Amino acid sequence: MPDQSIPQSLPEARTPVDAEEPVDAEEPVDAEEPVDAEEGVPSETPSPEGLTRRRLLGTAGATGLTLGAAGGAVGYTAAPSQATPLSSIGADEAMFHVKHQPGITQGLQARGHLVAFDLAAGAGRKEATALLRRWSETARRLMAGEAAATDDTDVARDAGPSSLTVTFGFGNSFFTRTGLEKQRPVALDPLPDFSSDHLDKTRSNGDLWVQIGANDALVAFHALRAIQKDAGGAAKVRWQMNGFNRTPGATAHPMTARNLMGQMDGTRNPKPADSDFDQRIFVPADSTKDPAWMADGSYAVVRRIRMLLDDWEKLSVTAQEQVIGRRKSDGAALSGGAETTAMDLEKTDANGDLVVPINAHARITRPDQNGGAAMLRRPFSYHDGIDPDGTPDAGLLFVCWQADPLRGFVTVQRKLDRGDALSKYIRHEASGLFAVPGGAAEGEYVGQRLLEA
Repeated sequence: MPDQSIPQSLPEARTPVDAEEPVDAEEPVDAEEPVDAEEGVPSETPSPEGLTRRRLLGTAGATGLTLGAAGGAVGYTAAPSQATPLSSIGADEAMFHVKHQPGITQGLQARGHLVAFDLAAGAGRKEATALLRRWSETARRLMAGEAAATDDTDVARDAGPSSLTVTFGFGNSFFTRTGLEKQRPVALDPLPDFSSDHLDKTRSNGDLWVQIGANDALVAFHALRAIQKDAGGAAKVRWQMNGFNRTPGATAHPMTARNLMGQMDGTRNPKPADSDFDQRIFVPADSTKDPAWMADGSYAVVRRIRMLLDDWEKLSVTAQEQVIGRRKSDGAALSGGAETTAMDLEKTDANGDLVVPINAHARITRPDQNGGAAMLRRPFSYHDGIDPDGTPDAGLLFVCWQADPLRGFVTVQRKLDRGDALSKYIRHEASGLFAVPGGAAEGEYVGQRLLEA
């Protein structure tokens, strides 16, 4: 259940607000001045003891207290935070009209929603076409930091784009519902069963799949609500999952993410700079195995993987490292070096035992141990509360991308099924496989080459 993280840029440094900055104590308050919404001080309210509005705000900012107007009483309330410019995190924008759909090669986002829809009873190709048109226009607008075209909720009114991405895919059942069986890719055949599967069918698969990610929780939620409202009577939610990652800029320098087991996870994730990246992750335009509408697209495998954290956390750090095959502190292989140092699979200790155990997760998932099989992992962590017995319902919303799921995810998961040390600490509880077409060109909507074939 490998995780991944593509290093991300640190946000621009912000200029700190100096609470001791002098204020103009002599500026009078204009009785007709409108309420300052950011500072929350109505101008028509006289300040006690002749304090000017600016002096009052300066006092509140310096002490963390605000004065109550009634009888000059002191009200112990938190002062509003000072306004700061839009940071680089909020200003970052992902493009909608691109070769590959957004949300695949971008770095990990701080907040995400995965949601599957089923077409409504009686809905078919016509309704699906209209829905993808609406969804694509909404995604384009929101990713640009604009409001939805109709009935915008204003949830993200004050925020920038915050690297919002919205990605659309089609499940196996979509093609039967729309009469497009001849266009269904062979790669969408159902995934095989695995020994770690305890799948809830009500939270698996679906006709349509949407992945939403952003570096601000309100921006992500705003997009989720807009997509759900756009579905109207054409489709209904089958399942929804909510996840998170570390916020970009939270660490002193860009680094590989940690999952809820505390492990740095994703060190060997394929990088866009790799010479064979496109070959492994995206369907080529001249593919003989895939329909033409999948050109420049990819296949997403989605798994809700619960981490059995109570059992995991009983292990010593040394035992956890043996399970993974890497040091917990810095992600380096147990064979030595730094995080990116190549793992020495043959290195032994003084007793002649392999330093990286034969069943270590990092050893088993290596492409060179799986005939070159690789996938781009781009997950979210999740925590859905505590079960009645006190165990946390937490783990990984595993999302991986590949040009061929049989050669990518299935090959690696079969290998893990045969003896991965991590398997006893995780449980696969939901699953989905979706065909994600290439990005929409200017003037197109996602899936147009399929739906108008």
